[in-house]
Amino acid sequence: MDVYARIGWNLKRLRKERGITQEDFATDSGFDRGYISGVERGVRNPSVKALARIADALKVDVAELFDAANAAEFARGHHTQV
Repeated sequence: MDVYARIGWNLKRLRKERGITQEDFATDSGFDRGYISGVERGVRNPSVKALARIADALKVDVAELFDAANAAEFARGHHTQV
């Protein structure tokens, strides 16, 4: 799994664990919903500053967004190739 996919799966996992819709997360974090969607799909290249904002909005350390094991497990649970 490449780093962009890993970040995307972790963002989606953490957001869903908190019961937050993509639209609400985008609004609350100050991002456009399309941008958040792109990050979750692994097609956006978020800057370090954007990753810090995302982590802050999720109330996690930015390292959580890079967690390979959790990303792979979440992706497997969603029947998507890793």
